[in-house]
Amino acid sequence: MDSIEILFSVFLGVGLAAAAGFRVFLPLLVLSLAGFYDVIPLNESWEWAGSLTAVITLGVATLVEIFGYFIPWFDNALDTIAVPLAAVAGTAVMMATVSDLSPLVTWALAIIAGGGTAAAIKGNVSAVRLTSSATTGGLANPVVSTVETGTSTVMSLLSVFIAPLAFVLVLVIFFGIYKFYKKLQKKGSSST
Repeated sequence: MDSIEILFSVFLGVGLAAAAGFRVFLPLLVLSLAGFYDVIPLNESWEWAGSLTAVITLGVATLVEIFGYFIPWFDNALDTIAVPLAAVAGTAVMMATVSDLSPLVTWALAIIAGGGTAAAIKGNVSAVRLTSSATTGGLANPVVSTVETGTSTVMSLLSVFIAPLAFVLVLVIFFGIYKFYKKLQKKGSSST
């Protein structure tokens, strides 16, 4: 694998990891479908993810997750387990997409870039849902869920078909998160 292919596989993995921060199973399903239809190559040890069994299993898990987020009290319970699951899913998609690197580099990329990206985004998304629940009594949570699912879908598809653009979008998301917290910090320090 040459350096351009490695770079594209990293972009693919980071994009899918970010998508896992919005919905845990949807990017895994997209990865599975892309592997099943030979759209992208999967790491040798992750070829099972492109099997029909994996597609069906991840399809069912995706549907359960998406519809579960439309139940106002259940969505907050899902968020409790979703942060660590997102980190695992982010690590997994990075491991599945990056190959021909030393195991040390692959695992470092998977844990830091994959798991870290997914966990950071999921943590912020969970905070948005908690705020939505507290301020609207859960009435706005279906809207939040729809936006999360849409974002995860767009990120997953962009990652598979236009990986560099997905990577740029991940950077934009992180910049937005950074600006939001800077604004909160500034607001907090000016009120004291």
